[in-house]
Amino acid sequence: MRAILAGTLVAMSALPKANDPCWCGSGSKFKRCHKKATTVEPGVVSPLRPVPNSIAKPTWADGGFVERWDEPHVKSSDVIARMRRTAVEAADTLASLGALCNPGTTTEEIDAFCHQSAIDRNCYPSPLEYPGHVAPFPKSVCSSVNEVICHGIPDDRQLENGDILNLDVTLFKEGVHGDTNATFFIGDVDSLSRELVKVTRDCLAKGIEAAVPGNPFNEIGRAIQTHAEQRNFGVVRDFVGHGIGEQFHTDLQICHYYNPSQTQLIEPGMTFTIEPMITVGSWKAKMWQDGWTSSTVDGSRTAQFEHTLLITDDGAEILTTPSDVTGHPYWELAD
Repeated sequence: MRAILAGTLVAMSALPKANDPCWCGSGSKFKRCHKKATTVEPGVVSPLRPVPNSIAKPTWADGGFVERWDEPHVKSSDVIARMRRTAVEAADTLASLGALCNPGTTTEEIDAFCHQSAIDRNCYPSPLEYPGHVAPFPKSVCSSVNEVICHGIPDDRQLENGDILNLDVTLFKEGVHGDTNATFFIGDVDSLSRELVKVTRDCLAKGIEAAVPGNPFNEIGRAIQTHAEQRNFGVVRDFVGHGIGEQFHTDLQICHYYNPSQTQLIEPGMTFTIEPMITVGSWKAKMWQDGWTSSTVDGSRTAQFEHTLLITDDGAEILTTPSDVTGHPYWELAD
């Protein structure tokens, strides 16, 4: 989520000028290449959808607040068991959203489906009403299109052929959260965007491989940054992975770039997310007026993938593995 935990965002320059070289590296001028495709404008956001009182809710629901406490980094067997179940609910929900990712669909329609899916699973959609600096998050899923890095608010904008779309699903059930996201292709997508999405998926895999007991947390960021930059992509610094459990965000922070100060060692029983955001152009971010939506300063595309992990004696167990991996983007892009 938003780097309330990670620090401040850097507001910088706007999109390239019309006659500047396009960020995609085509050699064409920006105005003749990705100028139209890189401009995502905010649309109309529908009213808040209710969640039945029969469903257990986090403290921020219905206008509440985020309750914080010193939650142990190493979880009890009971918390782990509950997290396993809730994480699969989140993963299955995300997988089901993939079928809606088509030209002409609005992110509002995807949010409505996600919201109802959560209720049908007796879950609360964790982002809904999560407090922010400007206003609570008004929707049940984060939908981030093209140059939007993260925390895009679903609205009435129709998805267009050639878009890429990140959907971030977190569900709350049995007193714990499960958090996962993936980037989907909308129709026919250009080769550079396809490469971006594959490299981002591979960056997540590299980060997971580095999440072994005894490693410092900064080895996760080193693995991700090395893989991305070797392929000439950027790594967003302003948002982090985070500890998760009975709280949506604990005080564990997982940078997706090498941060020499992150020397805390990874231990069995820890639960946290890894969620790299990788860019074609600048890795720097700017914040929209809604206080949630963050996009690249140069309008270049960005992709993200995320899993909730449990550290075992041997490495990292992916908790947010869907019940049926067939057709799921994590495995589609692994080959």
